Amino acid sequence: MAKREEMWERLGGTVDVLIIGGGINGAGIARDASRRGLKVAMLEMNDLASGTSSASSKLVHGGIRYLEQLEFSLVFESVSERRILLDIAPHLVNPLGFLFPVYKTSRRGLTTINAGMWLYEGLSLFRSPKRHRTLNPKDIAREEPALDISNVKGAPLYYDCSTDDARLTLESAVDAAHTGAVIATWTKVTKLLRDKNQRVIGVEAQNTFTGEKKKVFGHAIINATGPWTDRTMSLGSKSAKEQRAGVLRPTKGVHLVVKREKLPVNNAVVCFHPEDKRVLFAIPWGDHTYVGTTDTDYQGDPAEVRAEREDIDYLLEVSNHHFREHQLEYDDVISTWAGLRPLVKPLGNEADMDESSVSREHQIIVGNDGLITIAGGKLTTYRKMSKEVVDTAVKLLRLSNQLPGHPLYDANTDREPLPGAQGWPADDDHERVAEQVKEVGGDNLTMESARLLANTYGMRGMDVARLVREDATLAERIDPERPELLAQVDFGVHEEFAATVTDVMERRTQLYYRSSDQGYDCCDKVGRRMQQLLGWDDARTEAQIKAYRERVDFARGWRQE
Repeated sequence: MAKREEMWERLGGTVDVLIIGGGINGAGIARDASRRGLKVAMLEMNDLASGTSSASSKLVHGGIRYLEQLEFSLVFESVSERRILLDIAPHLVNPLGFLFPVYKTSRRGLTTINAGMWLYEGLSLFRSPKRHRTLNPKDIAREEPALDISNVKGAPLYYDCSTDDARLTLESAVDAAHTGAVIATWTKVTKLLRDKNQRVIGVEAQNTFTGEKKKVFGHAIINATGPWTDRTMSLGSKSAKEQRAGVLRPTKGVHLVVKREKLPVNNAVVCFHPEDKRVLFAIPWGDHTYVGTTDTDYQGDPAEVRAEREDIDYLLEVSNHHFREHQLEYDDVISTWAGLRPLVKPLGNEADMDESSVSREHQIIVGNDGLITIAGGKLTTYRKMSKEVVDTAVKLLRLSNQLPGHPLYDANTDREPLPGAQGWPADDDHERVAEQVKEVGGDNLTMESARLLANTYGMRGMDVARLVREDATLAERIDPERPELLAQVDFGVHEEFAATVTDVMERRTQLYYRSSDQGYDCCDKVGRRMQQLLGWDDARTEAQIKAYRERVDFARGWRQE
């Protein structure tokens, strides 16, 4: 597949659908539109999933708490999409148990919570990964021995799913590229171009690395920029009043990561914060556990969002309250991530509504200038949201007589598997796929790394394994303590648009989150390999390594507060 530089060279002229933003929505829209037979280009100013789409709670879920807010349609939509994602991305979307402790002092009793569980499963048409069951205190102690069960009456154990949000985005973009879309990362939109009637007809796009600019035109132009939605809309606004209005109420969500032995959980444990009673989770993540999320209003630059000391204190407080024999301290925190929810402003006086009460519903806005904006929504429902956006774009194309000469196809995004799921076993046997990957890699590949490749890339893991078989040097571990391999750098550059050291460390692998030093000492190995692959000179290589370390230092800023 074309590298990032080749995608830039292909960019230009006029397309049917021009998408600004390479998060989960932008990638989903590109996939849907290109599968319908439309000519598509997607522009992302940074890397794919570099904003909110790699900073979620990494869950595909129906949102059981939305039942209490009576948002039944949102829950039904979410659980329906959860089932679809289990089918089209089984290597990335995996069943996960959620333990919901009910205490003697809880606002809702065990009977009421159980009734809610039956309603939740009913809304999913009883197609949850597993049927829920209710545990008594002794069962809870066996299931989650780290959890303090004093004052616990019981706990329903129900099932939703976990995912790798960045890779879900990436594979959607890869699939779009396979069907003809131009995926241009590190390409910033600096200007919206207009016709004489002030309708948006294109953009001025700049190559972040070279400074080169191009004009790209589109018959339908879509704003899928998440927390940058208002800024992008302002590029298309004529008046200062329109620029000030905005449609978003962004809120910040922070998570922290610790080693599993510091906080051993077997399921996602629902935790009520002792101060404000908000719901948070302690979630198992392989040999790590993460705790989140916060939910606070944010007014700053989306590019500058990070965890602050008060966020970490808040998360440590909830964890230490529920896991009294596993007290966490600052030094236990390996990494953090912070992202912004691009929530749509509520009607009426939003100051009267706390952050967690703002609806997660999405809106599709068609401006007077023709710009289509998608705002709000959840990771779980991205595929359906993307379909609705493309449906809107197609209507506009028909009205303007700009549809291609051939009939449009059915995108079938609810049935066509993502690239890594093509050929995935019907019984969802991850270990069998890992064994196949190991067989392809031969003696150069350890079983530990084979499992990592299978769970990261799905059936495409065998393509990475072939690189290892053909070149034993690519079997070298990036971090000696971790199973990630140099072969993943090659695959990221050649097959997944990776263009910087940060792209590889943070989103093509998860070394940024999982390495004990966040990859601070091993990132130079990635830089040197990328230098060979991309022809960088020494100065650019050193700059890339420095930029990654500065990224780590920025995220660790809370330690100096």
